[in-house]
Amino acid sequence: MELLDGKKISNQIKEEITETVAKMKERGEKVPHLAAIIVGNDGASLTYVGSKVRSCERIGFESTLVQMPSTTSELELLKKIDELNKNEAVDGFIVQLPLPEQIDTQKVIMAIDPDKDVDGFHPTNFGKMALDMSTFIPATPFGILELLERYKVDTKGKHTVVIGRSHIVGRPMSILMGRRGWPGNSTVTLTHSHTKNITQIISQADIVISALGVPNFLKAEMVKDDAVVIDVGITRVPDESRPKGYYITGDVDFENVSKKASYITPVPGGVGPMTIAMLLKNTLLARERHRAKS
Repeated sequence: MELLDGKKISNQIKEEITETVAKMKERGEKVPHLAAIIVGNDGASLTYVGSKVRSCERIGFESTLVQMPSTTSELELLKKIDELNKNEAVDGFIVQLPLPEQIDTQKVIMAIDPDKDVDGFHPTNFGKMALDMSTFIPATPFGILELLERYKVDTKGKHTVVIGRSHIVGRPMSILMGRRGWPGNSTVTLTHSHTKNITQIISQADIVISALGVPNFLKAEMVKDDAVVIDVGITRVPDESRPKGYYITGDVDFENVSKKASYITPVPGGVGPMTIAMLLKNTLLARERHRAKS
């Protein structure tokens, strides 16, 4: 069993971007600028956005954090998005999800300029991804592809089973794993809550990508020997015996599944760090595109 170490690979990617940014500065070019909007004070979201801002500082990006109260109206948020769309200093920005219930998430995603949509959620970018065109790939799927590539995991002709059909991970992952090229060229089965015989389907998979959000859903008896297991799930499980009052776990029963898998991602330290690294990579791509246009 080999660990797909997202922490290690994400640090390598950040170092590569740091070198690129240093060269941009030497040439007197504008460095990439990432902005993030967060509405409300959800603990997990604040932690996540905070780590994005720190990563920007570490690699030499400019960053802006826009914090808005949980009472923010949809109109106020759309106005702020419009400001960032028009701000030429900002290369890319994200709106941290989930949003308060008074705000229509779909309307917010649609309002973001596709050229600044470094999360890759806008229908224009999602459509380009589905058509194998150059675009922003959503950061988590992008991170999974990068892990598979850097660890030289063979995907050609393999049976990939994706568990979960969210627009953020499951659905884009199913498209990307079936695309021409590498990582890709695999035969993909997309499973979800209405899939019959899901255990049987998973047991036939060469590669399992679980993005369900159900702690320890994937058990050792569900996967075949030498399967590649990618755990995208991340859940805070309350536990009063821990210093923080909770512990983080994934969709996979890591202790037992790792004994059968050829490659596996840990939680934490697997897909999570890769998501932030690829968001930074998308921001660098956005800066390069904007420079080419100007």
